[in-house]
Amino acid sequence: MGAHAEIGAQGTVKSLIPARIDRLPWSPFHTRMVVALGVVWILDGLEITVASAVADTLSEPATLGLSSTQVGLIATVYLAGEVVGALVFGRMSDRLGRRNLFMITLGVYLVGSALTALTLGNGAGWLIFLYATRFIAGMGIGGEYAAINSAIDELIPARYRGRVDIMVNGTYWAGALLGTLSTFVLLNQLEPSLGWRIGFLVGPVLGVVILYARRNLPESARWQVMHGRERDAEETIAQIEDEVRASGRDLPPVQEDSAIELRAADDHGYIALARVLFRDYPTRSILSASMMISQSFLYNAIFFTYTLVLGKFYGVPSASTPLYLIAFCVGNLLGPLTLGHLFDTIGRKVMISSTYIASGILLAITAVLFNAGLLTAITQTIAWCVIFYLASAGASSAYLTVSEIFPMEVRAKAIAVFFAIAQCFGALGPVVYGALIGDGSDPTRLFWGYLLGAAVMVAGGIVAAIFGVAAEGRSLEDIATPLNAAGPARTGTTRATGAGSPTSPAE
Repeated sequence: MGAHAEIGAQGTVKSLIPARIDRLPWSPFHTRMVVALGVVWILDGLEITVASAVADTLSEPATLGLSSTQVGLIATVYLAGEVVGALVFGRMSDRLGRRNLFMITLGVYLVGSALTALTLGNGAGWLIFLYATRFIAGMGIGGEYAAINSAIDELIPARYRGRVDIMVNGTYWAGALLGTLSTFVLLNQLEPSLGWRIGFLVGPVLGVVILYARRNLPESARWQVMHGRERDAEETIAQIEDEVRASGRDLPPVQEDSAIELRAADDHGYIALARVLFRDYPTRSILSASMMISQSFLYNAIFFTYTLVLGKFYGVPSASTPLYLIAFCVGNLLGPLTLGHLFDTIGRKVMISSTYIASGILLAITAVLFNAGLLTAITQTIAWCVIFYLASAGASSAYLTVSEIFPMEVRAKAIAVFFAIAQCFGALGPVVYGALIGDGSDPTRLFWGYLLGAAVMVAGGIVAAIFGVAAEGRSLEDIATPLNAAGPARTGTTRATGAGSPTSPAE
């Protein structure tokens, strides 16, 4: 096969690139890549937490003097920016490459978030400026989700993909923890007019460091070979292999019959994606939508109203709520970090369905205790930590699932579409639960709301049990045959352990 890729009939390419990626051992290259790319979730958690923490401060005359409605629109505009950014940059990522986009999207975020701190007043012009900067920052983060999930999945060896993706997604809560701690210190130690501005600059400072770290990361070799850039793909994978060997690791040989034959990819737009979702992979689309919607609805409903619950039902002063949120963030962070490897060993279907269903059942039990008046602020927080220890791993697996069960040519767009759907449904959570909380005089209303959230999570787990894909240890090309495959996805096997059969696009 010469240089591991040969030109076949009618412009097809027979390549060992996917097999060479999946047989790699873990190396310093993979660690550096995960650190440099995975920061997106930290930044998103940081941005949302900072915006929530400074909301009350921005309503004070000494700062911007915004009304409650104007403050609430800040989060709405940011989320809208995420949706638009995911859809726009998701398409561009599939067309122009993962590396180009994860550099651009981070730059867009840096500009938007840094400019937010320059808002000087609450006049009509300054309000437009404020909302525009939050929309731009959201666009950058939304685009990052699509480009980064694609890049990580395509460069991580198959046997590590599940745990890495889940742990990286779970670092959202490291960002939330950082945002909570930083705003708690800034708003209590500095003048309000200065503290909130510095809070919005924490993310850009971290982003500049990560932008520097990303400068030497390669393009996805899978994307390159899929788009007819065989020589570039060969240089990319050779560079990675040389770095692995330099770290003292041996590379096992790759069997020639594990090659995949491809045609150069066309520009598949959202119309092509719709055909893939509804014609070729309808049950996977149902699975993806149900997982993304259920976790987004639950998280937005609980996280954005948790301080209201503490204040209205347990009498916790607003100055003390960050301490409870810290515990909540720690529970969410530990789940993906400690349970992630089980998604590769026990398996996707079992772990996804069990985390969703178990967290839903625990939420229902907690709802009963809450309605009976048996909880305090501390025990309520402990209950949330246990529930979301499981739910956080499940929520992270939703992004993993969407990013690995659709063909490579539309992967970033699929992530973008389901992310956008999840955000739209997730935006309903705070509205619904805020109305149920009211003035805190009737816990029964919130009790029914908690049961609704529990039912949504259990339903998501049942769908995962029925339609889930056993993707653990399997090459991406085996899970979903590329749209431009010239023949069967494999003539042999590229599984990390044992044999596996290629997956047909027809369900």
